[in-house]
Amino acid sequence: MLFPLVRPALFALDPERAHRLTVRALAAWGAVGTPLGSSNSDAMSVEVAGLRFPNRVGLAAGVDKDAEAIDGFLALGFGSVEVGTLTPRPQPGNPAPRLFRLVEDRGVINRMGFNNGGLDAALDRARAAKRRGILGINVGANKDSADRIADYAYGVGKAAAVGDYVTINISSPNTPGLRDLQDPAMLGELLAQCDGARKGEWGRRPLFLKIAPDLDRDQIGAIVRTAIDGGVDALIVSNTTISRPATLKSRYAGESGGLSGAPLRDLARAKLTEVRDAAADALPLISVGGIDSADEAMRRLESGASLVQLYSALVYRGPGLARAMVRGLARAST
Repeated sequence: MLFPLVRPALFALDPERAHRLTVRALAAWGAVGTPLGSSNSDAMSVEVAGLRFPNRVGLAAGVDKDAEAIDGFLALGFGSVEVGTLTPRPQPGNPAPRLFRLVEDRGVINRMGFNNGGLDAALDRARAAKRRGILGINVGANKDSADRIADYAYGVGKAAAVGDYVTINISSPNTPGLRDLQDPAMLGELLAQCDGARKGEWGRRPLFLKIAPDLDRDQIGAIVRTAIDGGVDALIVSNTTISRPATLKSRYAGESGGLSGAPLRDLARAKLTEVRDAAADALPLISVGGIDSADEAMRRLESGASLVQLYSALVYRGPGLARAMVRGLARAST
């Protein structure tokens, strides 16, 4: 209710600074506050990859990169929070400015470059969280790593001891060469090493794979087959896009990086359908990209997704969006 009053002040700030202030506020609230009433119920829960999600609406990776506000985001009504992307060693990411609001288009372009304080510090915070929901940990490779596959295996092994599931992010466009790991041969090797790393005294932690929306149908088919053979438990479809719709109006439309938000909606829908057809029910799917309402979330669920995740829509719709979507989905399903 208050967000329309606060939004002009947030939008007057540099986007990255506004983001940092928001995460810090939610971290402080999560440490001392309580959820604003529960939007969860047994009827809204769903099992995916052997995990019971309190509801189908999750927070996508990239919002809470360093696992600072897990409890705060869960208190907003999210059934799951995916933190990261986390790399083995801290890294500053790409030079600023690297985050742009495309206000006229209700979109965002980022070229953050896996900026984070490192895996160990984030995992310490994750262990301390109350976690009234599912926690996913998204891992990546350091930009200057000599062996990126080893980075992923290391990250999976560390994160599997803490998170409810671990996501391998090989689809960011902001680390040069990272998307090459989507090649089936390289992906097969990566998954083989990560499959061993995710097993321990905790059992066999579910392993998710996040892919790019800029893949063609043949590439998608090859990745899906490799993911199934490699023991992946769910696919996240999809990351940001390097494409630029001709309809963009913002003066920032030409900035390099990954585009998300409303301009990604049509592409994200199309790729969800292509992945669904290729997977043929062999893998659960999580849809991301341009989801900003319960109606859009329902459309993704009806198109084959088991869960949805939000990111850029929060910039424009505010912190009440998750709870509103969960309640909207509940009404639609009755």
